[in-house]
Amino acid sequence: MSALTATTVVEPVLISIPAGWFRMGSETGQENEHPVHNVWVDALSLAAHQVTNADYSHFLVSASALPPPFWQDSNFSHPEQPVVGVSWHEAARYCRWLSVATNKNYRLPTEAEWERAARGGVDGQIFPWGDAPPESLPNYSARWRTGPEPVGSSTPNRYGLFDMCANVHEWCSDWYDSNYYAASPERNPRGPDTGQRRASRGGSWRHHVKVSRCAARSSIPPEFHYADYGFRVAYDCP
Repeated sequence: MSALTATTVVEPVLISIPAGWFRMGSETGQENEHPVHNVWVDALSLAAHQVTNADYSHFLVSASALPPPFWQDSNFSHPEQPVVGVSWHEAARYCRWLSVATNKNYRLPTEAEWERAARGGVDGQIFPWGDAPPESLPNYSARWRTGPEPVGSSTPNRYGLFDMCANVHEWCSDWYDSNYYAASPERNPRGPDTGQRRASRGGSWRHHVKVSRCAARSSIPPEFHYADYGFRVAYDCP
């Protein structure tokens, strides 16, 4: 994206995620995914796509914000690619800007909300599509060579969400604690009160295995700008 001339706010396409219980975590994953536990998540809406460069350009103009790193890099600058290099603070600021611009409550999803949405209403499966490895996906070896794909390039999950567990890591609202699951509340967990790192979910175009498991957790300090970090927005149902 080179010219910043957009001024119209374009609201995201939202997918309704029903309230309900699900099994959060993995018995066979990393230690930070233990123990598997029952979690209730209230109904919410989640953006069908990760926030794109085109979406983010409206924010840059309206909020007089500085473009993130990689904005001019041809590997990351297609309008329909997810915006990358956005810190957690900038992602949170985008949500506040969008909320004011639309008079709605947009925010980053929690880890619990994100995992429930990624599972598509089915517990126990490793990936959004089931248990088959990522390498079984069509054209897997030819995808994500130098950057993320334009959003919506692959098949959505059962809820209709695109690129869950793939393309770029997605910031979540929670502070990260590797031992949080042992003390997590059953209903609408929102992470610890403080921390040094912010939680993120989903896979990355630059990893050897490009698609993450639904339960996989990751985190980095909130001020970091990485070329495989983006985000999608959540919306509280009225």
